[in-house]
Amino acid sequence: MRILVIGTGAREHALVRALAAGTDGPHELHAAPGNPGIAALATLHAVDPVDPAAVAGLASSLGVDLVVVGPEAPLVAGVADAVREAGIAVFGPGAEAAGLEGSKAFAKDVMAAAGVPTAMAHVCTTVEEVESALDAFGAPYVVKDDGLAAGKGVVVTDDRAAALDHARACLRGGAGRPGTVVVEEYLDGPEVSLFCLTDGVTVVPLAPAQDFKRALDGDRGPNTGGMGAYSPLPWAPPGLVDEVVSRIAEPTVEEMARRGSPFTGVLYVGLALTGRGLRVVEFNARFGDPETQVVLARLVTPLAGVLHAAATGRLADLPPLRWRDDAAVTVVVAAHGYPGAVRAGDRITGVDAAEATGAQVLHAGTSLADDGALVASGGRVLSVVGVGPDLPAARAAAYAGVERLDLPGSHHRTDIALAVAGTSSGTSAGTASGTASGTASGTATGTATGTASGTVTA
Repeated sequence: MRILVIGTGAREHALVRALAAGTDGPHELHAAPGNPGIAALATLHAVDPVDPAAVAGLASSLGVDLVVVGPEAPLVAGVADAVREAGIAVFGPGAEAAGLEGSKAFAKDVMAAAGVPTAMAHVCTTVEEVESALDAFGAPYVVKDDGLAAGKGVVVTDDRAAALDHARACLRGGAGRPGTVVVEEYLDGPEVSLFCLTDGVTVVPLAPAQDFKRALDGDRGPNTGGMGAYSPLPWAPPGLVDEVVSRIAEPTVEEMARRGSPFTGVLYVGLALTGRGLRVVEFNARFGDPETQVVLARLVTPLAGVLHAAATGRLADLPPLRWRDDAAVTVVVAAHGYPGAVRAGDRITGVDAAEATGAQVLHAGTSLADDGALVASGGRVLSVVGVGPDLPAARAAAYAGVERLDLPGSHHRTDIALAVAGTSSGTSAGTASGTASGTASGTATGTATGTASGTVTA
């Protein structure tokens, strides 16, 4: 197939890498706008990824068979709609359906209609409403920007003043944000990320993963877009994936179809395993970053055919997905200052040395300087993926790659998957979280396969 991938980050690099490595290829791969790492596998095109007409025009001129939209902003902007109108298969929901991520208030409304278990919440448009909601729920306080915030619009804090400050900033709106805020009850228990592929009718889950949102070791520091992830989850309770599909993903897909906004693509379900059962923390309308890096590293089934089936209404025709027994761990190397004001232009060296260890180095915030040197140009700069027969081996492989990289002023967490990899039984979640994905404390126990329901292991 001739495939166009939209986006610039490590998620898109992971997608392109999986498409290029598929045993059903070779495929002709294109990316817009891509990054220097993606350029080694695909032809890059300097097109604005949030311009629907430009993306559809590029797809038409290339004669592609499939467009894969990576980030959330192009989906909310209607890129998938424009591509579909051009008669080209596209993996990703239209703008209305992408509202499941574009508006947390909209997602709450859909979940209520579909009977999906989630945190109790108040949608607020004034500071007075926020104050009332904070007092109703009590600490820890959970305040979420209603609109897109690149994974950093959530504050979980015991400090009421800090919660109010974040709410005031959200209520100011601007830059296309709605000026509303969602205040939620705090959810205890570990979090799980599960990607559910759907063609608008059929739902096919991938393998679950867990990510780490806080910037610093020990789940300290500010919220980020994600500092690392691992898969499988040996501590996850039996039947978890089946329950997510039947109680959450399928009812949500059915509700979107009932509303006349069918959801096709990937429904990212962010979950908290609370003492009261499953609760949805958030929906995303695209693959998560950095979980995509570890999930795709374990997928044996060629990705191109799976994405094309989702884009063309044929997921029910697919055989069960196949997965490696191997574990995967990814560690994000972030630029100086992230997740605040980041420093751009620092030179990156050691990528070849890192890959020589067997690790995958996926580019996120990178670009080329005038002299051709690789430099940092974003907050999360590189994502280093290690694969091994178990989580300790995968973790060692990832950090062996990280150690060979050099980026002045950079930082990374040193405890990704440490707790779960450091236990002999594999029954500790290691990190747990409260509504901000991978960010609080606690453990969960149990045994599970760690692979998606309806799949077989290779």
